[in-house]
Amino acid sequence: MDNISIRDAREDDLPYILDIYNDVIVNTTAVYSEQPHTFQMRKDWYNDRVNNSFPVFVAVIDGNVAGFCSFGHFRAWPCYRYTAELSVYVEASHRGKGVSKIMLQSLIARAKQMNIHALLAGISSDNEISINLHRSFGFEEVAHFKEVGYKFGRWLDLKFLELILSNTPKAI
Repeated sequence: MDNISIRDAREDDLPYILDIYNDVIVNTTAVYSEQPHTFQMRKDWYNDRVNNSFPVFVAVIDGNVAGFCSFGHFRAWPCYRYTAELSVYVEASHRGKGVSKIMLQSLIARAKQMNIHALLAGISSDNEISINLHRSFGFEEVAHFKEVGYKFGRWLDLKFLELILSNTPKAI
């Protein structure tokens, strides 16, 4: 991918992040939500990630935000602190061009730096492109929940894929 860079998101990226996320909500099964988010919802999400020292990255192509990605708590209980759940979203006109691959590489690298042991991805079972992308990085399917979501007039299955990193917990 030419002219692509990954950087930490800034608060002034939030309108672009919101537009990408809302397009995904309205037009895909990648997010099991039916109503577009408000700017305040995205700002609260962003602040929660930043305040918990989790990454939020944007992919920039020719000066424009083409996608965003992040990871955060899988569960907020203390013994899950070495496990994170990730999300990767690409603006519609940039899908299929390798943007997700570059963002996922960045998330994995940051997870290793942060001593994360397990990365999880919850992916709609009909999203074979995302499932195959994650598998290409070594993620393995660890769960398949049948008919747990309902969107666009049909039941949706949710798969969880996991990547175990070689990090060892630090002594408390």
